[in-house]
Amino acid sequence: MVKGADSSLGWPPQMWRGGCVRPHLQGLTPESSPSLSRSAMSSEPPPPPQPPTHQASIGLLDTSGARDRSPSPLRGNVVPSPLPTRRTRTFSATVRASQGPVYKGVCKCFCRSKGHGFITPADGGPDIFLHISDVEGEYVPVEGDEVTYKMCSIPPKNEKLQAVEVVITHLAPGTKHETWSGHVVSS
Repeated sequence: MVKGADSSLGWPPQMWRGGCVRPHLQGLTPESSPSLSRSAMSSEPPPPPQPPTHQASIGLLDTSGARDRSPSPLRGNVVPSPLPTRRTRTFSATVRASQGPVYKGVCKCFCRSKGHGFITPADGGPDIFLHISDVEGEYVPVEGDEVTYKMCSIPPKNEKLQAVEVVITHLAPGTKHETWSGHVVSS
């Protein structure tokens, strides 16, 4: 026995191949552990795994002072808001966009679940990107809606443009429009 070792704790720990001490495997022998026995290498099925024992579940951990987890829209029956949140832009980008001219166009496509779409400018030119957070008003844009918008450069390179402050001026006739809260209206 090692000086100062406590036999009730199973000390000293067993030495394994290469002089490696494995105190967590101390006291295991082929006779006491099925995983170390020769029969474990045979075709016998291994014993079913036991569920882990957690300190809180067996009363070893004091949980009386523990606080509840913060609410999350992904937990429980809380539904996230159907309204899109506004994007944050630098003050200078916001000022440049709001001082810019107002353009007219037609919504080419818009996917609410993806959160973006495109506008075809009335004066021609390439389609303009539209993000869900830049749509003003109560209706989700659909193909054929006439819109007005301003333009802002898209970071980080500021090489492309996107539509901001998008307002639907005329709903496409003969189509169903959805409000941000989910109500469907025929136009």
